[in-house]
Amino acid sequence: MTEEAILKALSNVQEPDLGKDLVTLNMVKDVQISGNDVSFTIVLTTPACPMKDMMRTASENAVKLLVNKEANVQVNFTANTTSTRKENLQILSGVKNIIAVVSGKGGVGKSTVSANIALALAEGGASVGLMDADIYGPSVPIMFGVRGARPLMKDIDGKGYIVPLEKYGIKLMSIGLLVDEKNAVVWRGPMASSAIKQFVTEVDWGPLDYLIIDMPPGTGDIHLTLMQTVPVTGVVIVTTPQAVALADAKKGIAMFGQAQINVPIIGLAENMAYFTPTELPDNKYYLFGKEGGKKLAEEYDLAFLGQIPLVQSIREGGDEGVPAMVGTDEISKQAFRNITAQAVRNIAIRNAGVPATQLIKTEV
Repeated sequence: MTEEAILKALSNVQEPDLGKDLVTLNMVKDVQISGNDVSFTIVLTTPACPMKDMMRTASENAVKLLVNKEANVQVNFTANTTSTRKENLQILSGVKNIIAVVSGKGGVGKSTVSANIALALAEGGASVGLMDADIYGPSVPIMFGVRGARPLMKDIDGKGYIVPLEKYGIKLMSIGLLVDEKNAVVWRGPMASSAIKQFVTEVDWGPLDYLIIDMPPGTGDIHLTLMQTVPVTGVVIVTTPQAVALADAKKGIAMFGQAQINVPIIGLAENMAYFTPTELPDNKYYLFGKEGGKKLAEEYDLAFLGQIPLVQSIREGGDEGVPAMVGTDEISKQAFRNITAQAVRNIAIRNAGVPATQLIKTEV
């Protein structure tokens, strides 16, 4: 066995999402050979790569079939999360991907989806932050069980920065951590936009593979401020199946498709898709309509990330500060894992094939 033979064999193994082989993509490193033992490292596009086991099996088979059937193959993994961020790096310089989670209207579970996508990414080994940009209705303190907690400050090069809280391995920031939850945030648009700028420029996020931003519902000031401040990698749109939610989701899709904004849509997630009683696990009741989100994704030629069922434990976990991904209900956890896996794949494809998102230069 030689390194050349091993690489030739691995040139037959495709990276499932990028459509090229591992060698062409320069993903194979550190080939070591000793007798019948061979090891090498595959550099993934993200620690949370859902195709890891598939690539392991394909690589082992390629070496045994094409080089030495007696080979003992050890496949190691590391990750270099892909990113298109090459400009404006004085802001969020350590963050590789900025993902905004949006909805056309409130009440569709956007914050729940944001929280659990962040946790599913972290479960896969990625470093993740969650920024609650819903100034008027912050949910993160309740969902993560940090109500009443206050972040600390630190000095970096003579400038004060807010240190995010950490819970369940996620860095957290929310206006709800800075003001008393009994007080309403009665701010005009410019003040809310200023707060969002502070969350981006005056919080010490550090190095992150993904910063998930839980956006307020609708299409307004805060959305524009964010896209004027940092290049957003892409957006995830959350909707429920009923017509009212779908009509508002269309407005969100239209917003990000405008020429002066033009932020890629990573995909659409359908929340509260159906209800399955615990005592009747094979039954699905479509309380809010059937597959409305899936049909909307097809209508606009968007990636459909998947469905999240209407499950009591998801609601209870959010209220109790124990999100579904750190709870005990495996059905809920698997739904969020599936949606996150599809989103991660789409982000990697987007980073490989689409130019970096440009900041909005003019007022919209």
